[in-house]
Amino acid sequence: VRSTAVRMPRTVHNQGTGGFAGLLTGIARQTGVSGYPGDGAQRWPAVHALDAAVLFRLALEQAPAGTSWHAVADEGDKVRDIAAVIGRRLGLPVESVPSETYGPLGPIFATDQPSSSTHTRQALGWEPKHPRLLEDLENIQP
Repeated sequence: VRSTAVRMPRTVHNQGTGGFAGLLTGIARQTGVSGYPGDGAQRWPAVHALDAAVLFRLALEQAPAGTSWHAVADEGDKVRDIAAVIGRRLGLPVESVPSETYGPLGPIFATDQPSSSTHTRQALGWEPKHPRLLEDLENIQP
């Protein structure tokens, strides 16, 4: 048995949905505001679901036992930039909101979470090719 781990970011997206960005979209629909905690400078890593699938294949085929890999295509989009796209697509105002708006996820949403996939890309030859998060969020339907 040869094991390896692929660490996924909190937003794995496809067609404008998925992960924490999908939760932000749902909360925006419910509250009528596309919000972000604090100043919105927190960075969130993300990966398109199809790029993550390619990485899983590469890890199964090539990764040495006991290794771990970061499935990160976007190393850190600012939460306020994510909220801006969501707000524009839904026709909602974009503004800072209290972290309590997000319930128990508030502290996580307010945390800067940059991540790097440099080692993953170099060692496995992984190159994400699908839309980045901000581009993919353009698929959100009002």
